[in-house]
Parts: sequence; structure tokens; C-alpha cells
Amino acid sequence: MSTQSQKSALVVSAHPGDFVWRTGGAVALHVKRGYRVKIVCLSYGARGESQGAWKQPGATLDAVKRQRHDEAQRVAELFGAEIEFFDTEDYPLDLNRAMLDRLVEVYREVQPAFVLTHASADPYNYDHPDAARFAQQARIVAQAAGHDPGAKTLGAPPVFLFEPHQPEQCDFKPNVILNIDEVWDIKRQAFEFLPAQRHLWDYYTRVALQRGAQGGRNSGRSATYGTAQGMTYGEAYQRVFPMVLEELA
Repeated sequence: MSTQSQKSALVVSAHPGDFVWRTGGAVALHVKRGYRVKIVCLSYGARGESQGAWKQPGATLDAVKRQRHDEAQRVAELFGAEIEFFDTEDYPLDLNRAMLDRLVEVYREVQPAFVLTHASADPYNYDHPDAARFAQQARIVAQAAGHDPGAKTLGAPPVFLFEPHQPEQCDFKPNVILNIDEVWDIKRQAFEFLPAQRHLWDYYTRVALQRGAQGGRNSGRSATYGTAQGMTYGEAYQRVFPMVLEELA
């Protein structure tokens, strides 16, 4: 498919595991639909998101970073997505103006039809809302004609916030549930590529089942009741900007 006509999407993730647990289904599904999907991984999550890796004898920061890089790269290849690593430090995220300009360039080059990033609040992990703010700030700057005048600007892609680990503590109010049944096997396989966070495999399987049940009930496609097009697995998102429609049905 020509890049001129191919739709695209952008994911901005604080750490490698985040885009797998919370939006892996969306990535795999849209790649399957013919989208170009690019993932920007701001950090390797080496300090605070790699508990299992630090239990290995002789673990060092560089070794953990290499492990997380390889894991994330393998997942991106499994999904059929592109991935770019900014390699900033985590806990806390060390973001700066040069990285903002770099992300602006990514926005303008990819021209995403939609953007996926973290929820706006997370009292358990400030890296996540920091990444969300950074992603949305770069989106705004990428729209500005006065930033690098003459460069192609960005339109107004919708932004979807993906589900945090403890949504009830993060003021996360999902208003979009994506059916990921046809790519669930791919997403679940990707979990196996993240042994440093093995403790999350079953947790995010349960999350997918819960959101699938809610999606089925809200769409009339509940797998429980044996509908022809039942829904079993889902991902939840919170849309930032209003939808603009020609009719409500």
C-alpha cells in the first residue's frame, strides 16, 4: 500500500510494557486493517518497570535496558508496527525540549489518523501522566505553523487515553471500548515476550475479558448470550476531544 494513501496511527508510551498491556490489541488490529502504526517508547522502563530483570544475577542498568529494548522490538515486530526509542530515563521520566521537538517531527512525518497515549492522572506512577502531557503537548506544537516554518503541519487527530493499571484511582472514565477478539491471540502472545513483568500477564488477561464483557453488553454482542457476533476481549479508552458527527445514529 502506498504511504500516501495509507492511514497511520501513533502510540506514545512511557515504558515498553505499557503499549503491550493497554493498547496492544489496537496496534495489532489496525496493522491488520492496513494502517501504518508507529510506537514511540520514551524510556526502557529500566529503573522502575523491570522488577524481574533486576532479580537476575549481575544485573546492571545497561543490561536491563538492552533486555527491555529487545523485548519491545520483538513485540513491535510481532504486531507489524514500527518502534522508536527515545531512551530517556524513567522514574522519573527525564523529558526535555529536544525530545519534544523530536516527537513533533514524528507527528508531522507520520500524520496519524489517531493517537494513543496514557491517562492524564496516575497517583501510582507519575511517568504515565508525564508521558500523556508530553504526547499531547507535542501534538499541539505539531499543529503550529510557526514551529519550524515551512514544514508540513499536523491536522487534528483524535487522542485516546488507554486504560491505567488502577483506573478507579486515576479518574479514568472509558467512553470507547474496542473489540480485539480477532487479534487477542497476538496480544496474548506478546505478553510472553515480557518476562520482566510476568506478574502482569494474568492481570491484563482479566482486564481484556472484563472490557470485552462490557463491550458486548453495550453493543448487543455479548458472547455470554451466544449472539452471532459475540465479543469476548476488549480494550478501554477515554477520548480527549469531542466527536464531530453529521448524525447521531
